[in-house]
Amino acid sequence: MTDLGRVLIAAAERNPRALAVVDGERRFDYAAWLDTAARLAAGLGSLGLGRGDRLAVIMQNRWEMAALHWACQLAGVVAVPLNWRSNAGELDYFLEDSGGAALAFDVSAVGAVAGSAHAAQLRRIATGDVPGGTAEFGDLLRAPAEAAPRASEDDFSLMLYTSGTTGRGKGVPRTHRAERAAALAHIAQNCYRAGERTLGVMPLYHTMGVRSLLAMPPVGGVFVCQHRFDRDEALRLIEAERVTALYLVPTLYYDLLGSAGFAGADVSSVRKLGFAGAPMAEGLLHRVESAFRPELFVNHYGSSEIYTFTIDQNAAGKPGSAGKAGINQRIRVVEIGAGDPERTVAAGIEGEVIASLESEEAFAGYWQRPDANARALKQGWYFTGDVGYCDRDGDLFVTGRVDDMIITGGENVLPAEIESVLSVHPAVVEAAVAGLADERWGQKVAAFVVRSGPVDAEALDAHCRASTLADFKRPREYVFVRAIPKSPVGKVLRRLLIAGEYEEDEESGVRRSA
Repeated sequence: MTDLGRVLIAAAERNPRALAVVDGERRFDYAAWLDTAARLAAGLGSLGLGRGDRLAVIMQNRWEMAALHWACQLAGVVAVPLNWRSNAGELDYFLEDSGGAALAFDVSAVGAVAGSAHAAQLRRIATGDVPGGTAEFGDLLRAPAEAAPRASEDDFSLMLYTSGTTGRGKGVPRTHRAERAAALAHIAQNCYRAGERTLGVMPLYHTMGVRSLLAMPPVGGVFVCQHRFDRDEALRLIEAERVTALYLVPTLYYDLLGSAGFAGADVSSVRKLGFAGAPMAEGLLHRVESAFRPELFVNHYGSSEIYTFTIDQNAAGKPGSAGKAGINQRIRVVEIGAGDPERTVAAGIEGEVIASLESEEAFAGYWQRPDANARALKQGWYFTGDVGYCDRDGDLFVTGRVDDMIITGGENVLPAEIESVLSVHPAVVEAAVAGLADERWGQKVAAFVVRSGPVDAEALDAHCRASTLADFKRPREYVFVRAIPKSPVGKVLRRLLIAGEYEEDEESGVRRSA
């Protein structure tokens, strides 16, 4: 049973009356959920989509998108979920690059679809009263249910696109076998039990959202849809639906804790926390631990290409640690720039993190990108582009990206260590560090800080001097900003900081230290 269609069928046979999906007033048990997916699979067939064809889906996290994902698994159609914030030009790129045969969309993407020349050439499935469709989502549901899975374990299940923070996103095709292995690893590593309830708010175009969706059927769990993140609505859903497990990027935990309603919200049902997508600063880590008091707090480090690199199931116990290799994985830290998986570095020495492509969770290569494959895939290992080191216990610490490295006065500096030091200052809400051009140093370390109370550059510099931070790593410039620019899934967009594309707070002061 290594294709995902059979996973859903088995879940419906095992727990037909168990609640599967909640979206507002819509509630599906597993029998109804399988019937819905099976009807959609037949409906896709009536539009001419068959095994191996690609269906682009640009929707928010609504039940229709989740159902289409499962319908694709039954029909052998490859799901291509896209960021609903994409503009028409980006949509054109994704549709052309993926070779999409059809497009499904909701109200969030009407403008992009209307402006996309490529979308105009495709069959377009629209939800509800959304204009611009050549087929109606509801019409597909009238097809007779066909719950006969047509995909094999080696067929592609979906194609994700990388976030493209430094360029256009790359297609990451993933097989049914890899997706099922990743779902089971997610269940095991987060210790999910029968009947778990997860908040389905991480976008379904992102690997974290897909993992939350796929992990529920094997445990007879509930996927609680939240179309787009709103912290107060998230707190309401957690309380109303008795959500037991959260799997979010650090930014969303920060937002939840920042809600005026958090103190009065009932989050006692949440016993398991997980985060991924970006490191969690030490200050936020302790705030989250204190606020939820979870039974399990997991730091998951991975990617779209290989779902799991490492896992730490006690994230607050060793702040900054990403733990050890996941159950399907082997990792190494090798010399930066060497491109050789055998040139490992000693404990405590920073290098590039690489992960074995023998993992059941791994992809086989980027979609139509031999150039990217040549850079990242070498001798059976995936070169992540992340920098880190292993301590003497064998725990991995991820310290930054190779591309984020700041070279100041000939010294290599990575932002994560400095950001962690700044994060524990009581007046610092969030901090991001980037390298700015400097005539003397080549680059200077600059800290962009969101503050919660009165604090100036001199105070933060004194804080850094009192820490274990090496002197050459201290920020030489502080800029106080309203918010740190991030991607939709919470990754810091340092290129925008470097380009000056941010808004300073009212009392922003810039300080250049000696």
